[in-house]
Amino acid sequence: MSCSAPSFAPLPALILANTSIRSCRTLRDKRYDLLFEPVKIGPVTAKNRFYQVPHCTGLGRLRPRMLAALRGMKAEGGWGVVCTEYCSIHPASDDLPHPHASLWNDDDIKDHALMTEAVHRHGALAGAELWVGGARTANLYTRETAIDVTSMPNLAGHPYQSQAMDKSDIRELRRWHRNAALRAKEAGFDIVYVYATHGYLLSHFLSAHSNTRSDEYGGSMENRARLVRELIEDTKDAVGEKCAVAVRYSVGGDDGEDPSLTSERRDRLEMLAELPDLWDININDYYQEMGVSRFIKEGSLEEHMSFVKSITTKPVVTVGRFTSPDTMASQVRRGIVDFIGAARPSIADPFLPKKIEEGRLEEIRECIGCNICYAGDGLGVPIRCTQNPTMGEEWRRGWHPEQIPQKSSDASVLIVGAGPAGLEAARALGQRGYRVTLAEATRQLGGRVARESTLPGLGEWRRVSDYRLGQIEAMPNVEVFRESELSVDEVLAVGADHLVMATGSTWRADGFGRTHPKPLTTLSTAARILTPDDIMAGQLPDGPTVIFDDDSFYMGGVIAEKVRRENVPVTLVTPENVVSAWCEYTSEHYQVQKNLLELGVDIKTGHSLLAYDGREVTLCCIHTERQQSIEAGALIMVTARSPRDELYQALKQRMEEGAQMPFRSLRRIGDCEAPAMIAAAVYAGHRYAREFDTEPDPDASCRLK
Repeated sequence: MSCSAPSFAPLPALILANTSIRSCRTLRDKRYDLLFEPVKIGPVTAKNRFYQVPHCTGLGRLRPRMLAALRGMKAEGGWGVVCTEYCSIHPASDDLPHPHASLWNDDDIKDHALMTEAVHRHGALAGAELWVGGARTANLYTRETAIDVTSMPNLAGHPYQSQAMDKSDIRELRRWHRNAALRAKEAGFDIVYVYATHGYLLSHFLSAHSNTRSDEYGGSMENRARLVRELIEDTKDAVGEKCAVAVRYSVGGDDGEDPSLTSERRDRLEMLAELPDLWDININDYYQEMGVSRFIKEGSLEEHMSFVKSITTKPVVTVGRFTSPDTMASQVRRGIVDFIGAARPSIADPFLPKKIEEGRLEEIRECIGCNICYAGDGLGVPIRCTQNPTMGEEWRRGWHPEQIPQKSSDASVLIVGAGPAGLEAARALGQRGYRVTLAEATRQLGGRVARESTLPGLGEWRRVSDYRLGQIEAMPNVEVFRESELSVDEVLAVGADHLVMATGSTWRADGFGRTHPKPLTTLSTAARILTPDDIMAGQLPDGPTVIFDDDSFYMGGVIAEKVRRENVPVTLVTPENVVSAWCEYTSEHYQVQKNLLELGVDIKTGHSLLAYDGREVTLCCIHTERQQSIEAGALIMVTARSPRDELYQALKQRMEEGAQMPFRSLRRIGDCEAPAMIAAAVYAGHRYAREFDTEPDPDASCRLK
């Protein structure tokens, strides 16, 4: 960041944000050398210990070219092993609308070859996770009958039951699995999985809880493990001369599982210990394994992993949302794992291994643990990432996470607002080589990210701004000014060629939202009505408080937690049937509700807000229309946000009035344009920078297949 005078007209009364310049790149820290050691996996060898474990993308068999480009980018970024998402072996395991990979027939081979070629191009191994969903799949697309160890209700909540497998069904399953393994080999995969965890079919055979069979596939531990053993042996026989065989296996159970069942997981692992070429270890609890940073921190599975390496000589991998190379090296050095497994960190930064290898730790885009990536799969849409706006756009838009076209002119840009959209636009434009001035109205940079990161459990979200500010700091062509709330005339006085408004949004206090399409007229003007903005600014209620959450994402829950931790009685009201309903997609709604109940928050689902007179909040049941009143000294509205676009509208009005303007373009981005999640704001900033100074293609969005 330049500490010299601005290269074009200075802003009034501005304070330069930071004057330090990043030092030159250094070589890799020797403490991390062990992370770059090759590791043999059966007949193949991984070039290093960085292992992208199987993870969903919302792409699957529907979008093979997008998927190949995404996985290939991981390999280019230095991952030694790059795996598919769960890959269905037969139409009887169909999980749509959750997009999955498939190896149903030979037609699928060419799609997978796109991925393996992209991965091999950069010297990495490619892995295929063969999958049978059992009772977790309803086969809504294929209309095949789901099969499982017994007939049980569909575990995804659909009104179906599975068919209990007989011995002929088991023989067929083994044939399907062998054929899929052979197709995987033909497609060029180096590692083929037997998938025996996460509540899918094979885990039901293993578990004494779900396996009640009386034949040779039920009863004793040896019998319940028989099918997994057979599939390992079948797979090794089919492809083992060329491909490594991995097993994905759980060493921990669901919350509340009988301790004896958890103990048996160790015994089963010891019994099968030397059969595969690699163990991919996790726990059968997504809320911890895939836990958001609000509840689960880095390396959380270590407590479950401590014994694994003592009972097998085969290489072991596990996950833990690893972002720190110190944590990674420590786990390898102490014999916890042989490979550093990652899904989310490889999404946030596909080049994480290369940055560690080249001593560029300050350039790592650390995962914030928000699980927006995981939400894509649940929604059946392409993956996205808060930290990495290029994720999922590698093929359809040709975006690279580390490379961006250089500038095509000497144009200068003024960005007003240093929130996630403004910071990303400034960073990416600066990387392209444009002259950028970034003006922020407050002393604090980061916008909503800086404010929200002060809420309970959201501290890691500060990484969104920290990464971008760290990059901007080294750019002499980007100047950042704090405490610079600009008027129209002051904006024009800067003399920038292009103007970008990234001024964010504010939470509304009038009740407008999904439930109420108009502001409520039944709110007393004398009542104490607060918003999340007020709470984040330090305005806490001191008496019984009602929170009306019509937003249904994370904000209502974290505000309730913050207020309750001040020993204030809190009632959380939502029209939904559960609190923070959209958090189901980020795999945290169960933890959110559990956490609030344990804190003593009173929860009222299925109710809307009718009125507040300063003493009582009137609610209405959305099912029966019955009304009730709750005593409250304060009401906190978590409903909708209003774009802070006053400056944009004022500039636009002058243009429409025919005034001569010194700039060539005026844009608004992020929440200033349309309030949404942080990932959308970062994406908007990045897209603006990518498309800046180029000929717009009005039909580009029509070709995103």
